[in-house]
Amino acid sequence: MRLLKNDMMAREFHPPSPEALAALLDWYVANDVDVAIEEEAVNRLVPRPAEEPPPPVERGLPPIAEPAPRPQPMIATAASPEADAQAAREAAASAATLDELRDILGRFEGCALKTTAKSLVLAEGNPKARVMLVGDPPGRDEDLQGEVFAGPSGTMLDRMLKAIGLLRSDVYVTPIVPWRPPGNRALTPQEAAVCRPFLERQIELVDPDFLICLGATAAKELLQTSEGILRLRGQWRPYVIGGREIRAMATLHPSHLLLQPLQKRLVWRDLLSLKAALDAST
Repeated sequence: MRLLKNDMMAREFHPPSPEALAALLDWYVANDVDVAIEEEAVNRLVPRPAEEPPPPVERGLPPIAEPAPRPQPMIATAASPEADAQAAREAAASAATLDELRDILGRFEGCALKTTAKSLVLAEGNPKARVMLVGDPPGRDEDLQGEVFAGPSGTMLDRMLKAIGLLRSDVYVTPIVPWRPPGNRALTPQEAAVCRPFLERQIELVDPDFLICLGATAAKELLQTSEGILRLRGQWRPYVIGGREIRAMATLHPSHLLLQPLQKRLVWRDLLSLKAALDAST
């Protein structure tokens, strides 16, 4: 009986095989699990060490502590979606510059996306650009690097711009929301509503002549439409903000072209339309 019991225990605690670990990794990939919430994995089978008791308090006069630097207040909001959206509108409207807007976003606590994202991914490029590109939410590469359009999709975007004689430094590029949704899932209506005032304030501060929506999420959220991206792309539409009308157009996202190379011809038409509009207005 003792041998049987020991054999059962050995089987119970036998480490998983490489095949089992590979199957687990495949399951993670299939479910878009690519980033842990915490920096280090937690082995919940191992008991945590007991916390050390605080040191005894010595009698006598307490030591004189130096005053700590006063931290910047966090921009916290109430627990209702309506209150969060209102707080976002007020916070965004208070930004007089793009740098102030970035600082406000860094302290804003009204969007649940911030709790799972690693980085604030806001924008890059020329803040006085005539062309502003608004992309889909940040992905894994953007979240890890804290940069907009990083990785292969960023390389594709650079090629798209170069095809019509532009560099990334010639345009202003920003995502529709500044934080990555967990597992690249779709935005909820509440998340989109909370982040929209910050995007609209960016558009007001940049004040571009042309607004290009890269991808289905950016197009639907910015243009407030339910049309599919293939039907929506390539059409100039008016976008009114701050009492000014901006010409807006949707096109396919660079990451989509990596999966569907044959649809580059559609984006090429959209880019030629943008170049013609730039040349005509110049």
